[in-house]
Amino acid sequence: MTVTLVPFLIAALVLAITPGPGMAYVVARTAAGGRAEGLASCLGTGLGGMVHVVASALGLSLLLAQSALVFTWVKYLGAAYLVYLGLVLLLRKAEPPAGGPLPAQGSRRALIEGVVVEALNVKTALFFVAFLPQFVSSDAPLTLQLLLMGTLCVTFNTLADVAAVFAAERLLASDGAGGTGGARARWLRRGSGLTLIGLGAYLAMARRSA
Repeated sequence: MTVTLVPFLIAALVLAITPGPGMAYVVARTAAGGRAEGLASCLGTGLGGMVHVVASALGLSLLLAQSALVFTWVKYLGAAYLVYLGLVLLLRKAEPPAGGPLPAQGSRRALIEGVVVEALNVKTALFFVAFLPQFVSSDAPLTLQLLLMGTLCVTFNTLADVAAVFAAERLLASDGAGGTGGARARWLRRGSGLTLIGLGAYLAMARRSA
């Protein structure tokens, strides 16, 4: 049974809109240097993410082409990884901001720093290696599929970060926030966690029936 693009799009969108370290970073840059610095950091992390996309697509293509058994097990591990991410979101409590406020540094430096920070992020590399292979199809070139899906992931993440920058700018301009933000974040984490667990279970069962 060939897994369609729909489960991948759902998982990628859910992961993109779920608050995480990357989103917290661009919001912190916005608070330090305004919209321009926040958007520059979004572009930087997006470019850094593409480094991982290209590296994982080329490396996985070589690895998975060597063995059908390896290919199958990587897909199963990917489904389990989705379930794991969902459980982490369900069990995670609200996290206090790490460290103090960031200093303003200018848009150009924010862009460069965003590229370097994301390109050197080992967790991002592991994510693409575990996440992308489970959605590939035997009906199209493997490398092209991995590049396309990885690019979509980075695009969704970057768009979500850009939206967070504008939201942070608006919040800062209004000088204060209501008390419902934490509750919304908790419900978003829970909904995202349940969605990822459901997708992981669906993908695993679909392969068992193939």
